[in-house]
Amino acid sequence: MSDVRELLGRAAEDAGSPVISTEAVYAKAARVRWRRRAAVSAAAVCAVAGGAFVVPALSGEQPSRTSSVAAPAELPGPTGRAARLAGLLPRGVGSIEQVSLAVIIKQVTPGQAKEHLYGPLDGQYAVRRDGGVGYLTVGLMSAKAVGTKLGGSLRDENLCARNSGEPQREDCVREELPDGRVLTIWSDAMDYGDGTPQWGPQLTARLTLKDGGLLAVNDSTGFEAATAQGPLLRTPPLTRAQLRTLMLSPELVRGK
Repeated sequence: MSDVRELLGRAAEDAGSPVISTEAVYAKAARVRWRRRAAVSAAAVCAVAGGAFVVPALSGEQPSRTSSVAAPAELPGPTGRAARLAGLLPRGVGSIEQVSLAVIIKQVTPGQAKEHLYGPLDGQYAVRRDGGVGYLTVGLMSAKAVGTKLGGSLRDENLCARNSGEPQREDCVREELPDGRVLTIWSDAMDYGDGTPQWGPQLTARLTLKDGGLLAVNDSTGFEAATAQGPLLRTPPLTRAQLRTLMLSPELVRGK
């Protein structure tokens, strides 16, 4: 599977019901990008529980290259998770608000946007700074879920290695930590052709845990579409160093 499905949640439950899950919205887009890029041996970067959003397109429509029309997230005000996440971030990052990208992009109601939040800070967060809007998404997957959905442990996978038919991940750094965890961070220009929305550049991070679980965070400059909450940020919400610090914060996995 392609790394487009990074941070994508579990497939929609209750097939045939009118409920539209966040995971189903982005899984559909993931299949579009999957057809454009060859499968990778590190399928580990697919299907992470929680906030899913990193997709170049949600339909075959041509993108609207405007980001001036704001769309309400319908999760007003800072939530408990947003406040706790903000407490882990350095000053100057911007204002943090928990949102639903299914609500923003697909204009569904919060009740229709079903999410499966496993980790203590799993979710999708808008980051507003200097007039622009970027996004952080956090997703934690248990070892059992990794085994079920990804076919086994990811600890030995090298996400920085070049795979047949797969472009080399840009500025990819794999770090083996003293306690046995493995942290990988890379850049993604998110330039994958037409579609709506058009996502801006991002940093992507994956942390394989000692128990076989997986923590994934995407650090995105935002997206362009008629439903965009604002222009793209000039840079991702977090620098690479700040993203590394966040990935190693025990608050993202505590109690799991």
